[in-house]
Amino acid sequence: MDYPRQYHDSLHNSGSYWLQQAENISWYKRPSIGLRNDSDNNYSWFDDGQLNTCYLAVDRHVEQGRGEHVAFYYDSPAAGVKQKISYLQLQEQVSVFAGAMLEMGVSKGDRVIIYMPMIPQAAVAMLACARIGAVHSVVFGGFAANELAVRIDDAQAKLIVTASCGIEFEKVIAYKPLVDKAISLAEHKPKKTVVMQREMLPATLDDVGDVSWEEFVRNGEATPCVVMDSNDPLYILYTSGTTGKPKGIVRDNGGHAVALKLAFNGIYGMGENDVWWAASDIGWVVGHSFIVYGPLICGASSVFYEGKPIRSPDAGAFWRVISEYKVNSMMCAPTAFRAIRKEDSQGSLVAKYDLKSLRWVFVAGEKLDSSTYQWLKDILQVPILDHWWQTETGWPMTSPMMGWDNPCAARLGSTNKCTPGYDIRVLSEEGAEVGSNQVGNICLKLPLPPGVSTSIWNQPERYKQAYLAAFNGYYHTGDGGYKDEDGYIYITGRTDDVINVSGHRLSTGEMEEVVSSHSDIAECAVIAVNCSLKGQIPIGLVVLKTDANISDNQLQTELVAKVRAQIGALACFKDVFVVQRLPKTRSGKILRAVLRKIAAHQPYQIPATIDDPAILEEIEVLLTQYYTR
Repeated sequence: MDYPRQYHDSLHNSGSYWLQQAENISWYKRPSIGLRNDSDNNYSWFDDGQLNTCYLAVDRHVEQGRGEHVAFYYDSPAAGVKQKISYLQLQEQVSVFAGAMLEMGVSKGDRVIIYMPMIPQAAVAMLACARIGAVHSVVFGGFAANELAVRIDDAQAKLIVTASCGIEFEKVIAYKPLVDKAISLAEHKPKKTVVMQREMLPATLDDVGDVSWEEFVRNGEATPCVVMDSNDPLYILYTSGTTGKPKGIVRDNGGHAVALKLAFNGIYGMGENDVWWAASDIGWVVGHSFIVYGPLICGASSVFYEGKPIRSPDAGAFWRVISEYKVNSMMCAPTAFRAIRKEDSQGSLVAKYDLKSLRWVFVAGEKLDSSTYQWLKDILQVPILDHWWQTETGWPMTSPMMGWDNPCAARLGSTNKCTPGYDIRVLSEEGAEVGSNQVGNICLKLPLPPGVSTSIWNQPERYKQAYLAAFNGYYHTGDGGYKDEDGYIYITGRTDDVINVSGHRLSTGEMEEVVSSHSDIAECAVIAVNCSLKGQIPIGLVVLKTDANISDNQLQTELVAKVRAQIGALACFKDVFVVQRLPKTRSGKILRAVLRKIAAHQPYQIPATIDDPAILEEIEVLLTQYYTR
């Protein structure tokens, strides 16, 4: 395929272009309508199409004689379990669980909350919901009870599917008490809780509302897929909201399937005989799109990994998985590779494994710094490909098209060019489009392509206010950046990552790029602190590599000199603090917004997605000492 022609058609002949893409999946009723769009930018895709996402992901492959092909490689260094699950085995498990839900009274349109660790039953529950038209909402296992309660109430869930426990760095976390507390806090009471018992910590079940997974499926009979309209909801995925109330991002069935087919084959360059690994969690959009639905719709084998990049048992865990399952490509957040680099800075553990199957590695989730990029490229000797997308979009907005002929070459610092259907514009605060290489607000011209969420569950006006109100006719991504003269997109960070130092607007992301290039630093965050003289000044929080041998004073001297040389004295970068850890989400994103609020003495809410809340207390003490010194 030719990128310029395909991309042009996706924007200028969008209805016919996407109808052509829709030919690549199986429909019960093939759509005749591509894009429906009115004068108020209310639009939808494939209105008259009918399909079933579970059929596309499971049954179709069995019907085509590929039932013995591996759907999931389940690998859990946390539990010490490995398992291969074929498409036929998956069909049997999914259809029976779906039948059990029907028997219980769950039907099309009902909501089901899935609160589980990275075990195959989580995917079975997701696909079973899709099979009967129930709308699933996956919530991270181990989430705080009050956060789970909010989601129960917002979704009005009829059923909760959970496990007795999860495992985090060899620490076993009981889930059932958290679920019980959440139900007690919620105004809406689910009808039943299904519990997958794990042998390392079985749960005590109540007589009335609880049932074990084993007993639940015993009452189920294999059930066929129901017919779904293209715009029927497939799932709700809650993401953090600035008001403190989470936003339930809604994904449809038809546009989602068409977009993931294009993305998995075209962007990631993967086919039905490939092994793919998205090193993430099903609680994130990556898990929905590219652990479960995308790979299965395309008939590939997907690695389902319950473990960490380090201490599972060592920093060679990822290389072991790639070698063992002959992974052809993977996607991961840069922070995971930074954790590996911290423990094994020379990449010596790579030599223990045969990685010849690996073609390229995709990274996403946060900015890929140049030092991590170079380290990965050197030790793996394959292309390292940055790309960019959001929970709301569901699939990449910018990326090389690795499944097409002559994909756009990577440029360091760029997340590449726009993928089909995304018309990215860089706008000033006044809404005017800025020129090449000028930083502004990264926005998407409406209408958006298939698969992108167009609503928030139960809050349609909130979607408009959150994404469409800032710039008329555009979706505001909340990210800042620029586009070069060749159309490559560069993301500089969230728009609130810009600080004002004596009237100079400076990017903390740019400073982080400089700081992270130091040979002794594993990862870092640069945030603004208040200054009575200059308004704001930046400080650095850094985590050292395990084998680093440098004093704090020497490190600060070298980093200040680097920032001064590459950005300038006007940055006023003078203070660096070595910390043991940085506060992160469970996917590894550094919680910069929370750090900014702590530094500005503003009240903040501990995010439900935080990996370890105790880290915030340590940072608060450090910054308090900084202000009072």
